Amino acid sequence: MPLDAANQTLMDLLAQVSPAPLETLSAPEARAAYEGLGALSAREGAEVAAVDERELAGVPCIVVTPNGSGPFPVLVWFHGGGFVIGSASLSLATCRDLAAGAECIVISADYRLAPEHPFPAALDDALGVTRWARAHAAELGGDPDRVAVGGDSAGGNLAALCAQHVEGLVHQLLVYPATDATSSFDSVRSQGEGYLLTASTMAWFLDNYLGDGDRKDPKASPLLATDELVATTPCAHVLTARYDPLRDEGEAYAARLAQVGVTTVYRCYEGQMHGFFSLPGFLPVAEEATGAATHELRQSFRRVHA
Repeated sequence: MPLDAANQTLMDLLAQVSPAPLETLSAPEARAAYEGLGALSAREGAEVAAVDERELAGVPCIVVTPNGSGPFPVLVWFHGGGFVIGSASLSLATCRDLAAGAECIVISADYRLAPEHPFPAALDDALGVTRWARAHAAELGGDPDRVAVGGDSAGGNLAALCAQHVEGLVHQLLVYPATDATSSFDSVRSQGEGYLLTASTMAWFLDNYLGDGDRKDPKASPLLATDELVATTPCAHVLTARYDPLRDEGEAYAARLAQVGVTTVYRCYEGQMHGFFSLPGFLPVAEEATGAATHELRQSFRRVHA
């Protein structure tokens, strides 16, 4: 299936906002360009009861509470951006959609960004917030026995790692997750030019985040964790996109989860590129993907009390 024509329209608009590739910019300049994309695609997201700013485990967070009465299940969400750009506020519309669709509280963590805060700062923040949710969800009107993690791209990396290292989680939602910092899969080359995320931008992200660090460290590359550790993780929903350099490593991680006995739902969205999940205003299939994600979340939350 060819690239969805709506994606080309999106890329044409992006070229007007940020004509220079991100890897040619400084980190602050890249963040400003990404903010421009956020303004271009701005939308409010689904109706919810409340949106509050909180500091949890020392990490600034946005807490989205759905309509209804609690205690609610909880999704801890990590935004994408290659560990260098992005923010909780830029992903707020997605978090509102997830909160309303899954009828859960969403805690969106504003983890520290590289290069100012290199590896493992983002992971330390992600683990801190997730462990806080497991221990203190009731303080937000949540149920500490029904805590899930999720994220897109770099956020999917953090979610996968939290699933490996925090006990008692009930679900992991991994949206085109970065699982292999060695960038060794074919899609990095075959899908690495001409789309929203390129191989050269990926390399720039990883250089900023990991520097000279070991790309095979399992806390940077969750795909390289032991079978024993991967097998301890909760049921998973993994989404990838056909025209995405991260496609193969996301698919490989889904296969790895299933191989070690983790109940896993996997789908590659044909005709789509990296970033589609958070852009329903441009790409209507994103609504379908969000619906599938919230369905799987609801199923996992219900199983806890079945």
